[in-house]
Amino acid sequence: MDTSTSERENRLDFPVKGMHCAACVNKVEQALLGVPGVKTAAVNLATERATVRLAPEGPSLDRLREAVAGAGYTVPADIADTPESADREQAERANENRRLRVKFIVGAALAVPVLLGSMHEIFTWAPHWLRNPYLLWALTTPVQFWVGWQFHAAFVKELRHRSASMNTLVSIGTNAAYFFSVAVTLWPRVFMATGAMPYYEASALLMTFLVLGRWLEARARGGTSEAIRRLIALQPKTARVLRDGRETDVPIAEVAVGDLVRIRPGERVAVDGEVVEGASAVDESMLTGESLPVEKGPGAAVVGGSVNRTGTFTFRATRVGRETVLAQIIKLVEEAQGSKAPIQRLADRVAAVFVPVVLVIAGITFSVWWAWGPEPAFFYAVANAVGVLVIACPCAMGLATPTAIMVGTGKGAELGVLIKSAEALEQLQKVRTVVFDKTGTLTVGRPVVTDVVPAPGVDADGLLALAAAAEQGSEHPLGEAIVTEAKARGLALPPVSEFQAVPGQGVDALAADGRILLGNARMMAARGIDVAALEPRARQLAQEGKSAVYIAFGGEPQGLVVVADVLKPETRAAVAALKSLGIEAIMLTGDTRATGEAIARQAGLDHVLADVLPEQKAAEIKRLQSDARLVAMVGDGINDAPALAQADVGIAMGSGTDVAIEAADVTLMRGDLRGVVTAVELSRRTIRIIKENLGWAFGYNIVLIPVAAGLLYPFSGILLSPILAGLAMALSSVSVVANSLRLKRFTPMVFQRGEPGMATDPVCKMDVDPKKAAAQSNYKGQTVYFCAVGCKEKFDADPGKYIKS
Repeated sequence: MDTSTSERENRLDFPVKGMHCAACVNKVEQALLGVPGVKTAAVNLATERATVRLAPEGPSLDRLREAVAGAGYTVPADIADTPESADREQAERANENRRLRVKFIVGAALAVPVLLGSMHEIFTWAPHWLRNPYLLWALTTPVQFWVGWQFHAAFVKELRHRSASMNTLVSIGTNAAYFFSVAVTLWPRVFMATGAMPYYEASALLMTFLVLGRWLEARARGGTSEAIRRLIALQPKTARVLRDGRETDVPIAEVAVGDLVRIRPGERVAVDGEVVEGASAVDESMLTGESLPVEKGPGAAVVGGSVNRTGTFTFRATRVGRETVLAQIIKLVEEAQGSKAPIQRLADRVAAVFVPVVLVIAGITFSVWWAWGPEPAFFYAVANAVGVLVIACPCAMGLATPTAIMVGTGKGAELGVLIKSAEALEQLQKVRTVVFDKTGTLTVGRPVVTDVVPAPGVDADGLLALAAAAEQGSEHPLGEAIVTEAKARGLALPPVSEFQAVPGQGVDALAADGRILLGNARMMAARGIDVAALEPRARQLAQEGKSAVYIAFGGEPQGLVVVADVLKPETRAAVAALKSLGIEAIMLTGDTRATGEAIARQAGLDHVLADVLPEQKAAEIKRLQSDARLVAMVGDGINDAPALAQADVGIAMGSGTDVAIEAADVTLMRGDLRGVVTAVELSRRTIRIIKENLGWAFGYNIVLIPVAAGLLYPFSGILLSPILAGLAMALSSVSVVANSLRLKRFTPMVFQRGEPGMATDPVCKMDVDPKKAAAQSNYKGQTVYFCAVGCKEKFDADPGKYIKS
């Protein structure tokens, strides 16, 4: 159980084995909801997991396991989320795929001669001895009961629990065809008068097709969980821990907070920690998207799953197990993939009654055909009832939404966008207004020097050095920005003394040749310094959203040092992309309207809510919502948390505070504003896929069940063969999963378009600054740039895969 928040302390997430259709999901949910102390239960067919929220002092896992077993399904003994359990689960899936493949091959090898012998009037070239009904019986029996054993075993279990699912339909349908054929074989004279013939090909081919469908579905569903497997693969299985002065390799689960861990070049960092010895460059692209390795030394934080590129270092573990950043990301993705979207409610309601309704329709079909059908009436009655049973597909309805949610949220995680729930994913596509906090969201969140404006006859570098000298003792962000810029230019700073900060005005310091004053116009006026020549330029800079700091030395004005919290490089591209999607972008700021409008013009924003105090932000969001529009809020600070919670969708910057991230529905792990566009586009694409899936699932059953029942026969003489019905059913759920897997090819608009002066990594499709590219290759006279060495290695192995000739 994840105990990162009080809300999650009463939450359990565990696998459930044996589910195959939407009816199974409904049964497990009802069984769990029937346990006292269970507040909510959501079961996901695609992930084969249940998520249960419990009341305080709620039931234990063992009690929930008993409830699931009572419904005819199982919860494994080990439910821990570890690399080892993930490997074990992947091995189990691989074994299941191999088992289904073998069964399909055996079924096909036996079903083909059954088909040739049963339909000899079509396959006249087939050997005559294949027509022997006893041989057909012998060939069909292993297909019916060995190849299709999982259907029959599940049916028997459901009978014991007085429930029904897709297995019920399959077992009844194929057994009806099989035992009807056996009866005709054993008592041919009884059926001769009706003209009925053995029907073995229906049983053999149906079961073969159904196993084929389940095999293809299992393979496709394995692809939907690829994002989780990639994240889990980032976790090392062992760590090199220093104990008693010696290096010891221990399982990752045994690393404790406070342990010293040694990392060598090329190894992954085992857990989160703080460097205590050594230095290196660490690749954190898995978390931040930053293509260049980050230099780490004593005191620097390192994140589990990142890759050590160069040196060797030792760090002290600060967060282990489920508390690491990577573990939290994996947990968030798993929770999102296991959640249910509101759009799924209709499918759930239909699934609850689907199988009983189909059984009734099959019974009516059999009765009508036997009573009023042409001769052999009994044969037609059996064939059409079997067709109804096997063509009905609750699987497609059960997989329509969760497979798309799985692939969509997984793709989001791959792109650095953590969507915490299916509901948030669905809400995003309805958003028509996005409100941005300014500081740290649209801007970098810290002031930097943008301009140095010297007075006539004053050297620009000398002016900056003078200002930095006065600010050396200051802790004000503006002062720190000036000192940082001077150091970046390599300027020598004159020594100063008698430093004094003047509240509301600036600073005052004494240099060897005179007194340095650095501050606003009020400070200059108070000291009798005439800055009239500089004021027009200062006003112009203020209109641009910048802060002009006056500098005076020896009683004479020297010029201006201009500081501003500048826009992030991607802000304009993100705002433009949102506009192209028909979304209104608004800036929310506590700055004056003049400053706010200046920043808005730079960002390409049309609307500004200025002079908004932190405690008023949530009220502004509520006011926008009162206009009957869905609003998303993007922020990064503690004071943004109420607004993020008030918004229909809260989006937090991954570089922001834990409070903001906790209050949000979506987290942009890379702190890149283009992630907002990615989230909206991904939401729209995912919901469109879900609607296509549901349309197919419902349309398939609404159209083909009546056709299988023989509704067209009176008008056209058309009947649907049970064999074709079985093939259609087998492929229906596969088509839904395959449609969902199209989301894996999703590429956000802002990555397709790119930015001026940027190249596109052909492997991961990320924008890359050619000046900062981690690697490059020459392909057919063209220079190709990469965000990481790993992308280059993939490209060099098969360039044609990424660049089409």
